[in-house]
Amino acid sequence: MAEPIISADKLKLSLRVDSNADDQLLSGYSLAAENYIKNAIGYDHDDFYKNEKVKDLFETAVIAQASAYYSFRTALSLVNSYPVEPVVDSIVSQLQGEYARFEEDLNVNKSK
Repeated sequence: MAEPIISADKLKLSLRVDSNADDQLLSGYSLAAENYIKNAIGYDHDDFYKNEKVKDLFETAVIAQASAYYSFRTALSLVNSYPVEPVVDSIVSQLQGEYARFEEDLNVNKSK
């Protein structure tokens, strides 16, 4: 299994979880969140996600989405839950714009 960019320990800190019992589950949710967000934005340029301009936004979106997966993991519930946090949608929209500019800059540099 690939290593998630957000460790189980960092995710536990965000969720205020003290136990190690769900570490494997949290790592899986972190990877799933990364993939969800990259599917929404693009997979072609790994350097984009390491760029200082977007790195914090990307990590925040991963934490928010992985936290939603963890918080709403029960199959049956008396309340409606939404697996995609509004904050994730907002950040993904911002990152989609940045990704388009990133690709545009790459194409401009290739044509020179």
